[in-house]
Amino acid sequence: MGLDTQERLLIEQRITNEANNIVVAYLLLIFLGLIGAHRFYMGRTGSGVAMLILTLTVIGLPVTLIWAFVDLFLLPGMAREDREAMRQRLTTEAIARGDDDRCASARDPWRIDRSDRDQ
Repeated sequence: MGLDTQERLLIEQRITNEANNIVVAYLLLIFLGLIGAHRFYMGRTGSGVAMLILTLTVIGLPVTLIWAFVDLFLLPGMAREDREAMRQRLTTEAIARGDDDRCASARDPWRIDRSDRDQ
């Protein structure tokens, strides 16, 4: 059982509103990339902490510079992965919610669906 067009549009709207902004991630990378701020923002806390610790050491600073440069090319993929994971989660939740509503109405034929009523 799939989702109708309205449910898909609501999911895409929620992704647009709630997903990490790639422009913000690039700004964090440009201005605070050596301390891993962009990685914290993208939800990759472990590697953000690793970048922060490496930056604090004199030997690790060149490694962090290279890592931040590589992240310039990795950020779009990270954002895409996050959006796809959010899309999968929201779709699964919507399907489960729809199945629950259908099962409830199948169990109780006298049940009145008031979800569409104006409040």
